[in-house]
Amino acid sequence: MQDPSHTERTEDSDDTVSNESTLPAITDLMQARLTRRDALKGMAAAGVYGLFGCATSAPQSSGPSLTFTESGRFFDETHHVAPGYQVQTLIRWGDPMHAGAPAFRPGQQTAAEQEQQFGTNNDFMAFMPLPRGSNSSTRGLLCVSHEYTLSALMWPGVTAASHLKNATREQCETEMAAHGHAIVEIERSGNAWRAVLDSAYNRRITGGSTVMRAAGPAAGHPRLSTRADVSGTRIIGTLNNCAGGTTPWGTVLIAEENIQNYFTGEASKGREAAAWKRYGIAGQSRYAWGRYFDRFNLNREPNETNRFGWIVEIDPYDPKSVPVKRTALGRFRHECATTAVSHDGRVAVYSGDDERMEYVYKFVTRDRFDAANPQANRELLDHGTLYAARFEADGTMHWLPLVHGEGPLTKANGFENQGDVMIEARRAADLLGATPMDRPEDVEPNPATGNVYVVCTFNERRQSDQVNPANPRGPNRFGHIIEIIPPVVDGKPDQTAVTCRWEFFVMGGDPRNPEHRARYGSSNGAVSATGWIAAPDNVAFDPKGRVWISTDGQEDSAGFSDSVYAAETSGPQRGVTRCFFSSPRGAEICGPTFTPDGKTLFLAIQHPADEKGSTFDKPSTRWPDFKPDMPPRPAVVAVTRADGGDIGS
Repeated sequence: MQDPSHTERTEDSDDTVSNESTLPAITDLMQARLTRRDALKGMAAAGVYGLFGCATSAPQSSGPSLTFTESGRFFDETHHVAPGYQVQTLIRWGDPMHAGAPAFRPGQQTAAEQEQQFGTNNDFMAFMPLPRGSNSSTRGLLCVSHEYTLSALMWPGVTAASHLKNATREQCETEMAAHGHAIVEIERSGNAWRAVLDSAYNRRITGGSTVMRAAGPAAGHPRLSTRADVSGTRIIGTLNNCAGGTTPWGTVLIAEENIQNYFTGEASKGREAAAWKRYGIAGQSRYAWGRYFDRFNLNREPNETNRFGWIVEIDPYDPKSVPVKRTALGRFRHECATTAVSHDGRVAVYSGDDERMEYVYKFVTRDRFDAANPQANRELLDHGTLYAARFEADGTMHWLPLVHGEGPLTKANGFENQGDVMIEARRAADLLGATPMDRPEDVEPNPATGNVYVVCTFNERRQSDQVNPANPRGPNRFGHIIEIIPPVVDGKPDQTAVTCRWEFFVMGGDPRNPEHRARYGSSNGAVSATGWIAAPDNVAFDPKGRVWISTDGQEDSAGFSDSVYAAETSGPQRGVTRCFFSSPRGAEICGPTFTPDGKTLFLAIQHPADEKGSTFDKPSTRWPDFKPDMPPRPAVVAVTRADGGDIGS
């Protein structure tokens, strides 16, 4: 995601709090919740379930399985990994996506070139095995989102301010082409990976040219109608794609996050003014696109904003398929869209709204997943119920339904239909009393247990009188991870349940500093001086159910580069984080994903050299090429063990 603490992004409006609602202030409950969790874990070990029949954790292991030697703390020009591992740069911004595609021309790219090249600032990733339905770990489709562009690192001789004033139309079109998503076939030979450039699967989906279809309750709504698309169903492009997810039927879900950064004009006028304010749309774009393209100017196309902020579904196995914006999943600054099949075959989709004081959501399909009939799953995400989370002090949490006509979601409060509820999902969640969180980012179910991990990166703006049960530190500089435990039905997690339990998994910070109020499992002392974490962002689970955590913001909150950590999710080392990988300076690490065999970990290195005073001409690092004629380039790296063994153990 985009952390506004970095240099160019200090101008972004995601450095604000657009949710003005708060819950009543409470005392610090962190220690009480952790103590209660330990007690319930002991009950579960004795064969007693916790509240609502929930198992509290995965079965206890006999000992730690994470045996790698930790990496150290770094803040320099390159990456670092634990001893015994190797890092391969697989694909970089500007690399050709097809045989015969133009080579990267730094600082001189055209939109036509960028449409055929790997985009910039790679974020979410998924490895989709080939052939479809297989469990291959040596051949597959790497699906990668491209979140945004940084003008000072993309174009020579500019700053963010000067580029906003002087950008050409061609540069704007190239920036649009650098956004979106990439699908590229990759294959492994020995211990090395390569992109297959003559693959028929390879595809770029961009912010400037790809036609998409709107589906679900907001499709065809008058508030999505524009002069270019009166029907409100045909949308050009996807923007600010952050984290995402995959579906059981083999598609990828990409999340549109900071949509407020793209629109110029008078945001204080018109029928959408109140909605714009709630979404932080203030007409203060970081791009010059609105100068050349009416759809990014609020005065000319006020409804265009409502066409972004959705989850987009893409079939990577069908290069001719049309991406679909699934409006039943709600509109907000989506950080992710991760799925879990419940006990009854219905599918839950989890998302975080990545802004300070925003909410956690899940969507539950009306219909059941049919593994034997893939076509029957094509429209599953158009029918179901979206919920927002409320966390209680007693360790229960409730999923509150965002359904038109129920509770306050009525015409009297400005909701004419379900489409309005989805377009203004944030305001609907306000009225229902959802819990304001500390920048909820990734929300991932653990495939081994069904427990759901909610990653809250940080919230230095939360005041001490604004704390709540799930966000007990004000300010919160280091972030934390919550574990939601759904009830068990017929031996399987009920991902459709509206009442669950919750516990803290990790409270970031240095446990050696009492002021941080950090917590790692039941033993802070087990966390090394290089193992404690700050600013958790994305998570992934390896085939053994262990969690891998990437960070965004450690440079500012802790003074060292963003890193990847691993932790057990059960046993005596539960929640004890260990440092595995560190990024080059100015970068964040996104989209961790494993091959099915657990022998390769893919990492997206986003915005290297994004620091104060760092420019295309004089960057703070030229990672990964380290050539004087090459700028820093966001890239995907493949991490493997030198001996070909499992990652982490």
